[in-house]
Amino acid sequence: MVDVMTRKKRGGGRAGNTARRKGAVIDQMSWRMPQNTDRPTEPLSEEGVQAIHEAALHILEEIGIAFLNPEAIAILKQAGCKVDGEIVYFGRDFIMEMLKTVPSEFTLTPRNPDRTITVGGKTMLFGNVSSPPNYYDMEIGKKVPGTREMCRNLLKLTQYFNCIHFAGGYPVEPVDIHASVRHLDVLYDKLTLTDKVMHAYSLGKERVEDVMEMVRIAGGLTHEEFEATPRMYTNINSTSPLKHDYPMLDGWMRLARRGQGLVVTPFTLAGAMAPVTMAGAVAQSIAEGLCAIALAQWIRPGVPCVIGTFTSNVDMKSGAPAFGTPEYMRATQMTGQLARFYGLPMRSSGVCAANVPDGQAMWETSNSLWAAVQSGTNMVYHAAGWLEGGLIACPEKFIMDCEILQQIERYFEPEIVATTPDDLALDAIAEVGHSGHYFGIQHTQDRYETAFYQPFLSDWKNFEGWEAAGAMWTPERAHLQFKDIIASFEEPPMDVAIRDELADFVERRKREGGAPTDF
Repeated sequence: MVDVMTRKKRGGGRAGNTARRKGAVIDQMSWRMPQNTDRPTEPLSEEGVQAIHEAALHILEEIGIAFLNPEAIAILKQAGCKVDGEIVYFGRDFIMEMLKTVPSEFTLTPRNPDRTITVGGKTMLFGNVSSPPNYYDMEIGKKVPGTREMCRNLLKLTQYFNCIHFAGGYPVEPVDIHASVRHLDVLYDKLTLTDKVMHAYSLGKERVEDVMEMVRIAGGLTHEEFEATPRMYTNINSTSPLKHDYPMLDGWMRLARRGQGLVVTPFTLAGAMAPVTMAGAVAQSIAEGLCAIALAQWIRPGVPCVIGTFTSNVDMKSGAPAFGTPEYMRATQMTGQLARFYGLPMRSSGVCAANVPDGQAMWETSNSLWAAVQSGTNMVYHAAGWLEGGLIACPEKFIMDCEILQQIERYFEPEIVATTPDDLALDAIAEVGHSGHYFGIQHTQDRYETAFYQPFLSDWKNFEGWEAAGAMWTPERAHLQFKDIIASFEEPPMDVAIRDELADFVERRKREGGAPTDF
């Protein structure tokens, strides 16, 4: 590839069932909540599901989970769980009783109620890349630490693309902002640059409480209105193997008490933090997830919870995490079976181990995303922009991933597999007969504009046409689209008084010192 900054600009094509908005950089599909009507892929037999379920219960009953939070231990002891120091043992009857109160579906309502999302059932939602400390784009040409400007630009992509349904954690860590006040500046940016569902990191009470208050202010809500329905969520990770740490449990319990969304995602890498066998790794992951959900339900029965999976494998030659592997795909599908067994909504991820937005990045991410489809996943984290096993956020990769996400959304549309007389097209087949073509007949003319998915990024010209148009590789086209999107970005509307109240809150909390950076 030659220098992208010298290349000729080229626009994208129209995506199916949309029209170009005046001034838009690309044609994209409209905002929607995709419905996954496919039968899930189920590699486990009923006996296999039961075996993993029993293994998870054995871990909870006989081996126990370390809870590194005295308040959580006290609550679980009050609930009747056996406690030995920091190790908590969960009886199967307690776990199964707690699971009965978890809603199978719930809504998350952001400051713009038109962006309300449903979590659970057949709905499949995509979120932006979250938490990498580093950034890469083709103009910089190397991995660099994240900044607030980089974070803001990725938030603009999060808002711009209709196939991104929720704003997860920081799309890149802005390390030019001190950690004590970083959450205040980034949440201000998130709430003003986007109007989609917000996330809070469970990293100490100040961060969680600040984010809940900022979401409440941004929505123009009373405290009662904020707690009446879930407005935001957190995701916690267990510290595999078999531990939940202090700050994440603290945030988990705070959001549980106020009725907000809760996602627990054990980080079980087979061969490192979990058994090398996928059944063992999934069983451990399920155990680590179920005990956190049981804690939340004891605190507030019916609080919405999602069980997540991050079960993959490591490279046994180096110990490096691997993603989008056959084992990752099977583990995701297996976890989907267990989530349905328990009646829980499920989270998985769109991940890869590649270092730049190349072929490896796209096949690994595509494997991850289609495993999410096959598993019946409801929330897909890191669906756009993830590189280097989560250490790099990349805008070109973000846009390339959104092409895949749109294709998945189009794949779900029922008209593709409709079998009405018009769809069977027997009159058209008879009209064309045994010679000729379908280009010019009325049946085609009536449908050609919306018949097939049209990409905004892929280039379907032949080699000569592609070469004549500038011979740009896919990441180069994505880079130009990124620059155009940022240049033309318009912030979603926000009441001036609310914006001022948010800014005043941020400044007050900064004067107070923000959040401690030591735990």
